[in-house]
Amino acid sequence: MRSEVDLLAAVTVLGVLEQAYFALQVIYARRKYKISPPETTGHPEFERIFRAQANCSEYFPIFLSLLWVAGIFFHQGVAAACGVLYLHARFRYFRGYMQATQGRLGPLYASAWLLWLLLGLAVAGLLVHFLLPPSCVMLMWP
Repeated sequence: MRSEVDLLAAVTVLGVLEQAYFALQVIYARRKYKISPPETTGHPEFERIFRAQANCSEYFPIFLSLLWVAGIFFHQGVAAACGVLYLHARFRYFRGYMQATQGRLGPLYASAWLLWLLLGLAVAGLLVHFLLPPSCVMLMWP
């Protein structure tokens, strides 16, 4: 069983570590610009870092859900590869947003495209699971 989800688990842990990194960047920016919680406004650089972290956090549950459904019902390796690419795009998004709001656009589009791809893989896998008899599924996905 574990070998059937090991790649998904690894990508999940990598994603959690990425989220922790983003949160730490907000903490460092709060200290640097002397902005105490619960304040969310202040120096423009702090606001960009805060907003980038919030945006990444908002999409993380969607990413995790699609990663696991696509990985279990379509193909673990394909879903994990999409997951790593998504995390890389989100890292580039975060770093770009820290420097300037325009720096986030390319990685934002890439990460959105990867979410749509994971959604398509998840839907395809679920359709096969529910609509085809188990004998046909075994022939398609050994």
